[in-house]
Amino acid sequence: MENRSEPNQEVMVVTRVVLCILILAIGVGAFLFFSAMKKPPKEAENLEKAIKVELQTARLIDKSVAITGTGPAKVKDMVKIAPEVGGKVVSVHPDLELGRRIPKGEILFAIDPVNYQAAYDVAAATVDQTRNTIERLKKQQTIDTERLSTIIRNRDLARAEYERVRTLFEKNNVGTQSGVDKAESAYNQAVDQADQVGLAVDLYPIQIQETYSALESAKARLKMAKADLERTKAAAPFDGRVVSKNLEPGQFIQPGAAILTLADDSVLEVHVPIDSRDARDWLRFKKQEGPKDAAWFSALEPVPCEIRWTEDKNGHYWEGALDRVVAFDSKTRTLTVSVKIPAEKALSKDDDQLPLVEGMFCSVSIPGKTMQGVVELPRWAVSFENTVYISNDDRLKTAPVKVVRIQGEKAYVSEGLQDGDQVIVTRLIDPLENSLLEAMNENKGDAAS
Repeated sequence: MENRSEPNQEVMVVTRVVLCILILAIGVGAFLFFSAMKKPPKEAENLEKAIKVELQTARLIDKSVAITGTGPAKVKDMVKIAPEVGGKVVSVHPDLELGRRIPKGEILFAIDPVNYQAAYDVAAATVDQTRNTIERLKKQQTIDTERLSTIIRNRDLARAEYERVRTLFEKNNVGTQSGVDKAESAYNQAVDQADQVGLAVDLYPIQIQETYSALESAKARLKMAKADLERTKAAAPFDGRVVSKNLEPGQFIQPGAAILTLADDSVLEVHVPIDSRDARDWLRFKKQEGPKDAAWFSALEPVPCEIRWTEDKNGHYWEGALDRVVAFDSKTRTLTVSVKIPAEKALSKDDDQLPLVEGMFCSVSIPGKTMQGVVELPRWAVSFENTVYISNDDRLKTAPVKVVRIQGEKAYVSEGLQDGDQVIVTRLIDPLENSLLEAMNENKGDAAS
């Protein structure tokens, strides 16, 4: 029985091996069959994605620089009025109130003139009295001059009589010694009188000159008294607006103490500080003419300037004119210029528009020199490293440029671009050089708005 079982086991092993080989052959055949039926996949296309940009054609232009700055509008002239003489205020102008306008020449206030009128009258009387003294001296000089001739003649006669009497007595023993003495005494009196009158005549020119000096002094006192009398009334020096007031009727005021402030609104100014580099490069100075004997800026060209109230930047503007350099500040490195505007231009022609008045804070645009052959680009089209992106055969290229000025939202390039270059004006962040570009503009020559 053991011999029968061994052949059966061998048959079973062989059968299993054959089945495994058959199964493997069937699997390999099926794999080859299905592999032959499968189509190979298509190769994927390697497509480069383009960057969509807006382009602006570079055009070389000449552009006038606009120098901008801000400052408050102020009146050109503001005067503090102080009395020149003291006293009690007896009258005040009826319109002397803050904000009111007083016409030129009208009396602002008056001081009690009684004492000053009396001083004037005394000075005038002194002048008249001194003039009369001069006239009296001149007449007396004429009389004494004529009288001196007579006195000299009498002196000569007295001397002759004395000589005659003395000679008769001494030589001829005619007469008496008493008669000789009387003749001598009469002669001496005549000499003394002639000397006194002669001295008086000689002193008249000096006395008259001294009296003339006294007259001039009296006239000066009269002039001062008249001025003080006139100063008791203070008149408006110009058509002025009352800015401040410290004055009431009956008040006693001291000379020199400011009691009123008047503003001349006929001309306004805006003092505009600008960067010293802008002033150096773009401000329009006139050519220095004549002797150069002052170390200061030359005159400015009176170019028209736009003045806008900062509370209404996009609304009405006024036209002023560049006037002068006011100051230079070494700490801030700024140059302050004055833009002047007359009252007729400061007033608005429209009823709904306010006039330009003192105190309004304004922005001012001053035309400067002209930039020659520059390309105007949006400010964001130029990087902080002063480079721009351009399109060259629809590929992105980086070009270094020289920015001559940034003005508002515009940058002006003077070097690095040629007329006709296609400049990318779309904001790009670190794009790859030579990237493929697709222009979004229908016309590449149109500037991106």
